[in-house]
Amino acid sequence: MIDAVPPSDRNLVLTGYLGPNQLVVVRRIAERLGMPFVNYEARLEARADLPIEDIRIRYGTARLKTLEAEVIDEMLLYRGAVLLISGETLLHGDYLSRLTETGVVLCLVATLDAVLQRLHLALGGRYHNPAERAVALGNLKREWSVRKLPGVQEFDTTSMSESDVVDTITALWREQTMVMRG
Repeated sequence: MIDAVPPSDRNLVLTGYLGPNQLVVVRRIAERLGMPFVNYEARLEARADLPIEDIRIRYGTARLKTLEAEVIDEMLLYRGAVLLISGETLLHGDYLSRLTETGVVLCLVATLDAVLQRLHLALGGRYHNPAERAVALGNLKREWSVRKLPGVQEFDTTSMSESDVVDTITALWREQTMVMRG
């Protein structure tokens, strides 16, 4: 139960999608908070020494699910860390409920217009390719699939710059951990 975990040991689990520079933003949040940063996807790929899609192609979905479970079990051991985990992954099995026992799950969202604008800026000419946009929007839909589930707090980044997102989440986390201590 989350109440059994001291505030200083609680994890900040970030999921959702705010744009193509999300990894940079989440790293900055962890740095600002002075917390270790753990990227689920990077851990999974490092464990197999292959990109996720190559794991699926080469070894099949069953092997991928086994690796996912191992990496989630590893991530559950972290305390006082910023964990970046995809919304799609949190929907598998009991991953979401287990991770909410270690900390707060925050789903980063924005309006579709804001995401499309951010994608346009990041993808440049590739944005005009309907296939590229379709892939990006499919990823967006999967990432936001957890946003209304119990135990997930939604955080709207629509009108925020990347720096604003870092500043606001950092301030919210510090405020929340102070309230939990008091």
